[in-house]
Amino acid sequence: MLTVTVDGIPLHYRDVGQGPPVLLLHAFPLNGDSFDKQVKALSGRYRFIIPDHRGFGQSKLGDGPTEMSRIARDVISLLDSLKLDSVVVGGVSMGGYAAMALLREDAGRVAGLVLVDTQASADDEAGKARREASAQEALAKGAEPVIQSLLPKLVAAGPDSPVGREVAALIRTASPEGIAAAQRGMALRPDSKDMLARYAGPALVVVGEHDTITPLEKAKAMADLVSGAKLEVIPGAAHLPNQEQPEKFNAVLDAFLSSL
Repeated sequence: MLTVTVDGIPLHYRDVGQGPPVLLLHAFPLNGDSFDKQVKALSGRYRFIIPDHRGFGQSKLGDGPTEMSRIARDVISLLDSLKLDSVVVGGVSMGGYAAMALLREDAGRVAGLVLVDTQASADDEAGKARREASAQEALAKGAEPVIQSLLPKLVAAGPDSPVGREVAALIRTASPEGIAAAQRGMALRPDSKDMLARYAGPALVVVGEHDTITPLEKAKAMADLVSGAKLEVIPGAAHLPNQEQPEKFNAVLDAFLSSL
């Protein structure tokens, strides 16, 4: 098992494939296995580096909220350990928040940017309150309430579909403490519109057609901030198009990566 230790915390990652390096940052409350369909289809052409964020998958948690800047610094430590100066950075949902935090921490590491079903704006007070309530519920009752409330919004095919069961199984691997720390960390993230407006590299913004968490207007707002950004809508998908419509998503991702 590949790990990098940051501030005494062992963090698990995968490093698979050959070609230009692509860092993929997973959604809440999943883990790096959520990118299995991208690895299977495209690792013959690209080198995928896929960490489990703190408290998810096989990575340990550490103390305090899992702030997006913390994930970004973990990523920088990982890239340093692999002696990679810059990579294409792709993030889904919370992974997109972390990708934008990486821009803020060290934009020079980002050779290309892929933002999937995420948003550049910070939480309002009501959003922060919902995250805190979710954090407390996870600590009291575990992952099942998160699955019940979140899963119908994550996949358009529904919780009982094959992809719905796949996503639920990934959520069940998360510790209650990891879920709570990530919710509290996301609540603390700053607005990232300024970072996107300053970013001068190639960018792809992807959104599922049926995403109600970060819908099309959120994706358009991000794409409008980055000069030359390409916007793609994935039909038949909600918040996790890379898992729900992998063939369509992979085609879009491959076209972007091969153009760099």
